[in-house]
Amino acid sequence: MPETKDRTSRSRATARPFVLWREVLTAYAAPALTAGAAGAVTGQRDLAVAACTSIAGTSAVVAFLVGTWLRHGGQPRRWTIALPRAVVTVVLVITATGAAALLGWSAAQWLPAHAPVPATAWLERLRIDLPASAALATTIVTLRWRSTTVAPRT
Repeated sequence: MPETKDRTSRSRATARPFVLWREVLTAYAAPALTAGAAGAVTGQRDLAVAACTSIAGTSAVVAFLVGTWLRHGGQPRRWTIALPRAVVTVVLVITATGAAALLGWSAAQWLPAHAPVPATAWLERLRIDLPASAALATTIVTLRWRSTTVAPRT
């Protein structure tokens, strides 16, 4: 009997390539579905709405920005592949989360004061939704991207 290859298992060496549009789509769909389901189950209408807007939207935008920055036109930056994966991830998560927190805080403060937008609960949610979404999206995209790169030989 001839030997057959098992085509259902994938080795770690042949990881799926990093495809930015797929990462962005996943970054939008995953939090939209999970937070939306949590909002529906618990009866929190504002969470269900935020799931598809501020939470998933932030995740998709951050995934696109971080993924584009990491790819760097097909030539990764030296330090992003030379440093340990955990260090690169922590640096990018702190940067993205800090920027998102600043944006969320600024929007919650500035919009009611300078635009005809009343101070509502959804504006206050931005202070939490934006940094949390940015942290998760950055972590996942960075780890996915790094798993598809080859470490430089020294």
